Amino acid sequence: MTLDVRLLAIAGPPFLTADSTVDSCHAAQAGGVTAVQVRLKDTPANEVLRTTQELIAALSIPVYVNDRADVALAARAAGVHLGATDISPVLVRQFAARPMRIGVSVGTPEEAGEALRADVDYWSIGSVYRTDTKSDAGYPIGIAGFKALARMAPHGMPIIAIGGISQSNAGYVLRAGAQGIAAMSAIFGASDVEKAAREFRDIVESESPS
Repeated sequence: MTLDVRLLAIAGPPFLTADSTVDSCHAAQAGGVTAVQVRLKDTPANEVLRTTQELIAALSIPVYVNDRADVALAARAAGVHLGATDISPVLVRQFAARPMRIGVSVGTPEEAGEALRADVDYWSIGSVYRTDTKSDAGYPIGIAGFKALARMAPHGMPIIAIGGISQSNAGYVLRAGAQGIAAMSAIFGASDVEKAAREFRDIVESESPS
């Protein structure tokens, strides 16, 4: 599949359960989400695998797995997203050849340096704003911090903004240079998931270069 990270929906607790994940992700896809990332940090690997396989079978958009390169490979997911405490993307690329995608979290200049040494497909920069859905997100870097880290990325590298992104502030990060946004609570915490996703997609489209 073509890499499209304009609107990445992060699927997992506390907003989704095993019974609601597929239906909620279906609704997000209908609203215009371009990819889903499975984030099940405290879940056994076999359950993460099952959920990932169910989503791959149910959706027509790419499914990524957070943290677990082994699960992503076993499920034949579109890719894996790696944080600073996960296995190095340099090592993952040694056994995960393309078309497997690798995305990385970048929140400090040191993490940007590590990302520069790896053969990855996109950077996810943040946490831009305060977020309650990721305990290890770190102190918010704000728009200025986002811009500074984005300038360190290789030319042409897709940049996603993450962390506290909502419909009210998505335009700011897109105008600051993000090619896409990642959201969890503002999509899956909404009473109408499809509507929330569509609001995000409309913002992304309106801010995209003509």
